Amino acid sequence: MPPTADASHALPNDDAPLLELRDVTRRYTLPRETLWQSAPVVHALAGVSLALQTGRNLGVVGESGSGKSTLARIAMALEPPTSGQVLFQGSDLNQLGSAELRDARRDFQMVFQDPYGSLDPRQRVGRIVTEPLFDASAAQRRERAGTMLDAVGLRASDADKYPHEFSGGQRQRIAIARALITMPKLIVADEPVSALDVSVQAQVLNLLQDLQDQFGVTYLLISHDLAVVDHVCDEVIVMYAGRVVEQGTSDLLFRAAAHPYTQALLAAAEQTRVDAAAPARRCTGIATADTVGATDIGANACAFAPRCRYRQDRCDTERPRLRALDSRHWAACHFAEQIMFQSPSKGDTP
Repeated sequence: MPPTADASHALPNDDAPLLELRDVTRRYTLPRETLWQSAPVVHALAGVSLALQTGRNLGVVGESGSGKSTLARIAMALEPPTSGQVLFQGSDLNQLGSAELRDARRDFQMVFQDPYGSLDPRQRVGRIVTEPLFDASAAQRRERAGTMLDAVGLRASDADKYPHEFSGGQRQRIAIARALITMPKLIVADEPVSALDVSVQAQVLNLLQDLQDQFGVTYLLISHDLAVVDHVCDEVIVMYAGRVVEQGTSDLLFRAAAHPYTQALLAAAEQTRVDAAAPARRCTGIATADTVGATDIGANACAFAPRCRYRQDRCDTERPRLRALDSRHWAACHFAEQIMFQSPSKGDTP
């Protein structure tokens, strides 16, 4: 996987990426609070690039507000980037006409976070699962629905039922069957197990891996849960404030995190695992020895500086670029080499 900030690095092989984002930005203009002020602008993504190879699952992690779901929507061409390119199998999705984009969508599908809200309660499961089959006959739809429901661990007869007759885990299996119905090459899964009970999450993750072996699909997995990403993904991108702060193969990133934010996420995940009695929680706050408000940093500063225990004067004036630590590991931190093999401090846990 190439670094997101330096295009001079070559891909690890000569195969063209299945999905590629090139310097993607996404800005939202909010309503003006008064007539005398300019409309505030939120930078949801700021120069994000990635390359996803066929068969190499990519996980995108970060806390709420880091830009993960915005990245997923842009990758699925559900909304356009403000600038940059989204290439799927070499074609720029945002340059396709509506008919061309509809045809292209057969090769990439999405599984949403909420298994309750993503299924139409007024439709039978068979109709829901075959929704992406625009030109199939009724007989073909029923046959394909039965095949896909069987593949995800349900019965073909379940096609005649309604979503309310199923549990949360079963509903997510239905959503996965709907995504697989067109035999896509890519599935973008946005927090696919976060709304499920812990006992069901492992079953759904194992199902995703089994389906990959059976159908050859590749996953772009969006999650705040590092354990989920570690279970499924070969490579990982860590996002903070709309930027990629670290990326690399999962074994390297989880063994030797080189960005203090990644270290804090790992420490929080470990604390949650050890304290089994504590409820699962998102990493929405990271306490450090030197925490200050975001307004204390300049436009060119490191966005993580106010929450970083390694903060130095340089961090307040120079935003670190994503740079290679080796051929499979990149980090956007001035001191990545020094902190790579340091254990996260207890003070970094939320």
